[in-house]
Amino acid sequence: MFGAVLGKAAGLVATGLAGAVTYDGMKRVVRSGAVREAAVTATAWGLRGARAAETGAERARLATADIVSEARGRIGEEAPAPGSGGGHTHEH
Repeated sequence: MFGAVLGKAAGLVATGLAGAVTYDGMKRVVRSGAVREAAVTATAWGLRGARAAETGAERARLATADIVSEARGRIGEEAPAPGSGGGHTHEH
C-alpha cells in the first residue's frame, strides 16, 4: 500500500516539475519576442493571401464582364455606358 502511494506521489512530483519547466520555458519564449514575431509573420502571410484572392476575384470579374459584353454584341444589344445608371429614368 505504501509503495502505491509513493508511486502516485512520485508521478505527481514529476508532472508538477514538467509543468514548471514548461511554464518557465514559455515565459522565456514570450520575453524573447518570438511569439510577436510569429504573429507578425502569420499576419503578413494572411495579408498576402487576401491580396492574391482580391486580384483573382478582380480578374474573374473583368473576364465575366468581357464575356457579357461580347454576348450582348452578338445579339445586337448595346451595353449601357459606364455610370449611366442603367435605366433609372424617373425623377426624385
